[in-house]
Amino acid sequence: MDRIVALIDASPYSKSVIEHAAWVAGKTGFGIDLLHVVPHRPSADAPINLTGNLTLGARSELLEKLSRHDEEAAQLARERGRALIDAAKAQAESAGAGEVRTRLRTGGLLESVQELEDEARLIVIGKRGEHADFASMHLGSNLERVVRAAKTPVLVASRAFKTPQRALIAFDTGPSVAKAVDHIAKGQLFKGMTLHLLHAGEESRAITDAMDGAANTLEAAGYTVETSIVSGEPETVIAGETGEGKADLLVMGAYGHSRIRRLIIGSTTTQMIQRCLVPVLLFRPETLG
Repeated sequence: MDRIVALIDASPYSKSVIEHAAWVAGKTGFGIDLLHVVPHRPSADAPINLTGNLTLGARSELLEKLSRHDEEAAQLARERGRALIDAAKAQAESAGAGEVRTRLRTGGLLESVQELEDEARLIVIGKRGEHADFASMHLGSNLERVVRAAKTPVLVASRAFKTPQRALIAFDTGPSVAKAVDHIAKGQLFKGMTLHLLHAGEESRAITDAMDGAANTLEAAGYTVETSIVSGEPETVIAGETGEGKADLLVMGAYGHSRIRRLIIGSTTTQMIQRCLVPVLLFRPETLG
């Protein structure tokens, strides 16, 4: 069975992650893997300097205490993780999800995600994790790492879940967006939704021809499609078109050479995900074959 990998932690976003995953499962019939990763203890990577005036006996006693402390902390972290994903499973099932599996791992997040990715059709992650600085509005540190490494589309969950009725597709002529249009046309996730193709930037023959082609593909699949080209900065235009209930879901390419895709994940900025209050579905050119 195709799977949805939902990343669970103790952040305020986890409830929304579960609700988004359950919504996708209900539309597609995919199963859900709830994944919580317990990191290695920091002390394992940053050993304490035990040199100086300590005697050999004192050093041995301290090392023994530190070892016991690490073992106890690791056990508590696993028990906490088990409680988190068991509660998440109950929530997903109460939301109507079908087959739900729990996956508790110790180690690195990316390695744990990659273990499950062969069956995954989608990864769902919160915009910020439990250790994020919410006051600064910075994105979670794991978000960029997951999107960069993922072979499958990534759904970045917003703080609160709302059943999407209208999706905004940030349109350009790159392969990521072409993949997104193909995925939407062939899949079940967007059925019943109104689609808006929006290009933020200057109008050109290449853009209008590509947008008309994408609209025709989606209309042939049974969708109601609107198209528009709006001059301006992509982060400003797109954020404005997702605000005030204009769209419930934003679809974008995650990589590429155009400015709009560099804005999403890269060294320049992550303003788009920060500014848009709706969930964001990110595609890369190589996703979905």
